[in-house]
Amino acid sequence: MTKLSQIIRPNILNLVPYSSARDEFDGENAVFLDANENPFGSLNRYPDPSQKALKIALSRLKKVAENQLFIGNGSDEIIDLLFRIFCEPGNDKALTFSPTYGMYEVSANINNIELVNIQLTEDFEIDEERTATAITDSSIKLVIICSPNNPTGNCFNSRVIERILRNFNGVVLIDEAYIDFSDQLSWSQRISEFPNLVVCQTLSKAYGLAGARIGIGISTPEIIRYLNTVKPPYNVSTLNQIAAKNALENERTINDQIELIKKERTRVIHQLSALKMTERIYPTEANFVLIKVTNADALYSFLVANGIVIRNRTRIVENCVRITIGSPEENTQLINLLKIF
Repeated sequence: MTKLSQIIRPNILNLVPYSSARDEFDGENAVFLDANENPFGSLNRYPDPSQKALKIALSRLKKVAENQLFIGNGSDEIIDLLFRIFCEPGNDKALTFSPTYGMYEVSANINNIELVNIQLTEDFEIDEERTATAITDSSIKLVIICSPNNPTGNCFNSRVIERILRNFNGVVLIDEAYIDFSDQLSWSQRISEFPNLVVCQTLSKAYGLAGARIGIGISTPEIIRYLNTVKPPYNVSTLNQIAAKNALENERTINDQIELIKKERTRVIHQLSALKMTERIYPTEANFVLIKVTNADALYSFLVANGIVIRNRTRIVENCVRITIGSPEENTQLINLLKIF
């Protein structure tokens, strides 16, 4: 890989981050008269800008060093920061694989970055030949891989991803929002092999904290340092940091919930396969399933009219809908409705 300093935007290389007095203080029981805060109240102080307590808990869970962790205001902030660090607006490009998570394109557009889309194969795998050619383009600075992929649900071939990491002279982001529902090993355990790898995870899915917006970036200390340089100083609220830390302390409950969701996933797939409307069910390692049906628009309208909202993906995968695995009661309600559709 090219040296990191050669692919980071020059203005980011020279950027002096905002620094608060809290960054310079490690003690306890201080009198804080530095940040013009109201001295009264329970949430009157700014949140820890470095999220130290949360990083300690995550370091143990993820088996990585604290200086390999970045905490974002959701994964979307991490995606946006990577565009801002590595891609010069109006000049550089990024690359991803379609169909995939729509926020990559939105973030690229916001940052005035051309997003090159390589269509996945019929089995939703990465087209290795087209990708190998595309990543030789020196203007492409960032490759984004969602695995397990949204909306298809599958993990991509690890050997193909390895070849991209080894042959690409830019940064590779692997978005693992759904990794907790997969039996695949997280790429976060291979950071030491690939200096150009960033792994993005979240507490929104398996940990039930979508409302708290906690994204996790895992990478080399050098890349993490630039993420911290560019981020706003207080990007994760005190309430959200506390909620995340509490969730991490209830690992047994979380694991039980993950196993229940996986069990329900198997049940839902079995029930869906017996329905006349179902033409194909795609393999999934996420907490959702993509299915091809006879008429996606009609199915979507029928379910909405009966109080169930799913995701109609027919615009990007013809006649396909994406169904999240809910609670056992919600899944039963869905199946019963589908039987009369």
